[in-house]
Amino acid sequence: MGEGEELRRIVSLRTKSQPNRTDKLGDVVKELMDKRISPRHTIFSSVVESWEQLLPSELGSHCEIVDISGGCLKVAADSPSYTYELRLCSRQILKELQRQCPRARIRKIEFVVTNRERK
Repeated sequence: MGEGEELRRIVSLRTKSQPNRTDKLGDVVKELMDKRISPRHTIFSSVVESWEQLLPSELGSHCEIVDISGGCLKVAADSPSYTYELRLCSRQILKELQRQCPRARIRKIEFVVTNRERK
């Protein structure tokens, strides 16, 4: 067998042994969306909706949820005065979020001041 024939045979074997990774990647992404991301999105979107309903519009327009992880709801406010107001009512807000969104398992709320103004 010549060198060219041997090279074609090797290339042929390598391409045949490669699985169609596109289909498998698509299956993995679909499974990830169906089993992990969509349920989390549903849980956390209910937290955002409840948050928006609980806060007075004036206060709500100066803060936003920036993270939900490890049982902690992290909220950014655009000034220290709004952070202070949020802290004053945080116990009641936390209690109500726990009641309305038990699957989110929120144990505490953390407030931070952001330098960026909300639109």
